[in-house]
Amino acid sequence: MASKKTKFELTSTSKDPAFSVKDKLVKVSSQPGVYLMKDAHDKVIYVGKARSLKKRLASYFARIGNSTSRMDMKTEILIRKISDFDTIITHTEKEALILESNLIKRYRPRYNVILKDDKRYPSLRLDINNPYPNLTVVRKIAKNDALYFGPFSSSAAVHKTLKIIHKTFRLRKCKQKDFSSRTRPCLNYQIASCLGPCCLDVDNKIYDDIVKEVILFLRGRTPDLIKKIKQEMISVANLHDYEKAAVLRDKMFALEQTLEKQVAVTNDFKDRDVLGIARSDKNSMFTLLFIRSGFLIGTRNFKFSETMSTESEMIGAFIRQYYDTTRFVPKEILIPTPLEDAFLTEEMLSKIKKQKVRIMSPKRGEKVRLIKMACQNAKNSLRELIAEVSKDIQLLVRLQQRLKMDRIPFRIECFDNSSISGKDAVSCMVVFEKGKPNKSLYRKYRLKTAIAQDDYACMAEVLNRRYGKGKTSEPHPDILMVDGGKGQLSIAVAVLTSLKLEKKIQLISIAKKNDKKGEIQDKIYKSGQANPVNLGREGDLILFLERIRDESHRFAISFHRKRRSKTLMHSSLDSIQGVGEKRKLILLKHFKSIKKIRAATLEELNALPGISYNIAEKIKNSLNARD
Repeated sequence: MASKKTKFELTSTSKDPAFSVKDKLVKVSSQPGVYLMKDAHDKVIYVGKARSLKKRLASYFARIGNSTSRMDMKTEILIRKISDFDTIITHTEKEALILESNLIKRYRPRYNVILKDDKRYPSLRLDINNPYPNLTVVRKIAKNDALYFGPFSSSAAVHKTLKIIHKTFRLRKCKQKDFSSRTRPCLNYQIASCLGPCCLDVDNKIYDDIVKEVILFLRGRTPDLIKKIKQEMISVANLHDYEKAAVLRDKMFALEQTLEKQVAVTNDFKDRDVLGIARSDKNSMFTLLFIRSGFLIGTRNFKFSETMSTESEMIGAFIRQYYDTTRFVPKEILIPTPLEDAFLTEEMLSKIKKQKVRIMSPKRGEKVRLIKMACQNAKNSLRELIAEVSKDIQLLVRLQQRLKMDRIPFRIECFDNSSISGKDAVSCMVVFEKGKPNKSLYRKYRLKTAIAQDDYACMAEVLNRRYGKGKTSEPHPDILMVDGGKGQLSIAVAVLTSLKLEKKIQLISIAKKNDKKGEIQDKIYKSGQANPVNLGREGDLILFLERIRDESHRFAISFHRKRRSKTLMHSSLDSIQGVGEKRKLILLKHFKSIKKIRAATLEELNALPGISYNIAEKIKNSLNARD
């Protein structure tokens, strides 16, 4: 692959931007490849691919400043942020497709469609390599031989599905650690909802049949499963095994009730995903309908912020990213707009599925109705999103007015310290952007110089570390909130004053109400004002600030517990001569806690593999010395 770099200036007013761009686009190759657009800070903000680099780049810039241009204002504003671009020539379009995907993963450009990691969505995992597999809820799909079903839209949805499975199928419910250590069957065996493979010799073929039924159910093959159970029921009834026939009948009825709640949308009983899209000036919403055997079994929504991509480019990018991480690819994907590189994307998906996959953009018939349904759902979800964002902005505007700020506080940072008895002191920062927590911006600090009992010194240290790095400390928040009263606020004022940031950042503190004085709500103090801020009857403002404070407190406590647990484990076991990582794992796996290890006898310790009598004595003496 060859690489070329072309530079141009769009922000200059001394000459016609369109002419400047056209002049420099002459140097761009007409071959297929990838282009990387950069801003004034040389940061990659968009990555795209093209069959002809020259034509694609010309389509972006040729109409800038042209009054007859059909380019919408949003796209033109985004394009004007570009001050440089690189091009990478590839031999084929397929190479360009792969390279584009890799570069998007590497740079995560702001104006590309980037699918968030699915680890926050629950899925069901079935380890088929286990002789008696069970279903577990996981948040991350690993690349192994296990089967994954989902992701589900919420924890409620995945647990509702689990409840149906546990009620209908005699799959084991216990976790692997309980399964390995159980000495007698649990209550689930007693009520005939489990075969009890933990303690009983269960025929693998019988259990495998249950697993296959569960897989059919989770893959949306409920009609096929009902048909199978009905045939089996008739077969055992003919053999006069009426008790087993009754059990199969009840299972069939339960599945039929589940099926009644699903919506039949097609008559061809095929598996397909249907993609709908809706766009506004700032956001785009994708809705994916999951149709299995002709039944609509679920939907998921995906939100994306402003992007330079066309609708076709957005859909292509979404499909490549989504099906690269999921474990199920349907044979057919319906989309509202044709893809320029449909054949290459189909080839990629077919390789994942190991079967032919088709991406279709129908113009008439029943499939158009499905796409319209998906697009209508996307529009409704986008409308709800815009309404929610508008509500959050209105709240921030009212907060701006109450605090008498000169700008809307789109970014709010809050700090909280945590320690116990002066040990393992930590501090944490949470960030709320446009009224919502942005957990990717949260930060943890292990306090280094401050004495843990001195809350003021801890606050001073963490604020200096956060804001005392000059330009690298940016972006600064619109509001900095500290947990505490006037004392914590005065420390924050002193730190920001020393850093010459007191005029750039609005400082506030939140203090708990004093019940003895008859106070009914927490107080908000503002720098330069002795009395608490009067929030009037706008109780939602104080609730909003309390929510930020509580989130910072939760985050700090969580971090401190992890630090304390790590320190405890280190000080108790790692300092004992002869106890390395392997022996430590053996001890903790068997006894589960330091407390139980301390209570164990020398004989119990010596009975573990790798723990000699001499080592057992050292462990006992060391742990007892710490009491």
